[in-house]
Amino acid sequence: MLRRLHPEQPDSFAFTAANQQWAEAQMTKYPEGRQASAVIPLLWRAQEQEGWLSRPAIESVAEMLGMAYIRVLEVASFYFMFQLQPVGSVAHIQVCGTTSCMICGAEDLIAVCKEKIAAKPHELSADGKLSWEEVECLGSCTNAPMAQIGKDYYEDLTVETFGKILDDLSNGKVPVPGPQNGRYAAEPLKGLSSLTEYEAAKPQYNVSVELATELGDTVKRIDGTEVPILTPWLGKDGKQAGASAAAKPPKAPETPKPAVKQAEAAKADAKEDAPETLEGARDGKPDDLKLLKGVGPKLEQMLNELGFYHFDQIAAWTPLQIAWVDARLKFKGRIERDGWIEQATMLAAGEETEFAKRSKADGKQED
Repeated sequence: MLRRLHPEQPDSFAFTAANQQWAEAQMTKYPEGRQASAVIPLLWRAQEQEGWLSRPAIESVAEMLGMAYIRVLEVASFYFMFQLQPVGSVAHIQVCGTTSCMICGAEDLIAVCKEKIAAKPHELSADGKLSWEEVECLGSCTNAPMAQIGKDYYEDLTVETFGKILDDLSNGKVPVPGPQNGRYAAEPLKGLSSLTEYEAAKPQYNVSVELATELGDTVKRIDGTEVPILTPWLGKDGKQAGASAAAKPPKAPETPKPAVKQAEAAKADAKEDAPETLEGARDGKPDDLKLLKGVGPKLEQMLNELGFYHFDQIAAWTPLQIAWVDARLKFKGRIERDGWIEQATMLAAGEETEFAKRSKADGKQED
């Protein structure tokens, strides 16, 4: 299935203060230079906040992680957990249509979606509250047919029970998730043939449904108002923390100083390591640093703020100067990993790298 960005996009995106703090905390899970590993959780948080992933949201996550926009778009368009178009304000219904569910009546459930929500998948209902799609196997074959709504499974569905669930959601009610035919979990439909002594002692709901009902609203999206447990994996010394560390969320991060001020402050302590910088581009004509592999608009801006505008400046960096710059780019290791020095040397000499050729070609195609 071809997945494209929605034709109608918002002008901008920004995490809420709570979600921004959460996102920055997630980035600390990974070693310096490997923050891109947080791309999926950050995209998921953006989707939880807005309901779907817009182009500004994808680009915002890319800038936070120092990634090229296209790399983050590749992730968002690959995984079907990410919605690239607006979804229902109350819930997005995902009906499993794979073998077990298909045999047990998934097509009838899809017909209910077409009748009660919209004729086509990914279209909003008339009141904007619901949307739907058919998805691949969700792994609850024993309880087929089933659908995922929000974060929970609604199983052992019939046309009648599924229709009532959709009506309840539209009317502001939250149906209890799990099997809808009286089955407790995934035991045989005819009842237990062993461990029968457990039948009388079991709780009202299975563990998954019990947790969902305790939360009270299983279709509610995470909005950052939940009690945050941001960095339980870190202690004061940066090592694994115990329960006491998990109980207290970290203080809000201090506003970072502009990169140029960081550079000026560092020169006093490491003059011999600091490369030569410029106050502005020569003749007002900076080189397009995005022709270096691994440099996107955000990193180009940071390099300019540090005083680097030209390929020959980068080509001249020594190992100690690389370390000086590396320490100020947030994403350590990128200079050597992506081979900036070699690329800058070729570009400064008037040659072209393969990456630069592709970038220019892509730019012409977009134009």
